Amino acid sequence: MPGFPRCGPALWVPKDMPKDVIGKLNAATVEALGDPAVRKQLENLGLQMPPKDKLAPEALGAWQKAEIAKWWPMIKAANVKVE
Repeated sequence: MPGFPRCGPALWVPKDMPKDVIGKLNAATVEALGDPAVRKQLENLGLQMPPKDKLAPEALGAWQKAEIAKWWPMIKAANVKVE
């Protein structure tokens, strides 16, 4: 849909996940996303593939915080509730 933000791949883990496990998951994810066939299939599904430096856990956390800051005022103003 033109003008609508597209999403890229992300993995979410429990808050208390050990950093070494997160590192291993991230390394495996980056390796899989380096496969041209995997990337093409995900792009065909509408995912926007970020550059490799944006695949680090810290980059995902920064993106999430920025998205919350951007969308939360609109969600609050519209009085959106979880059902």
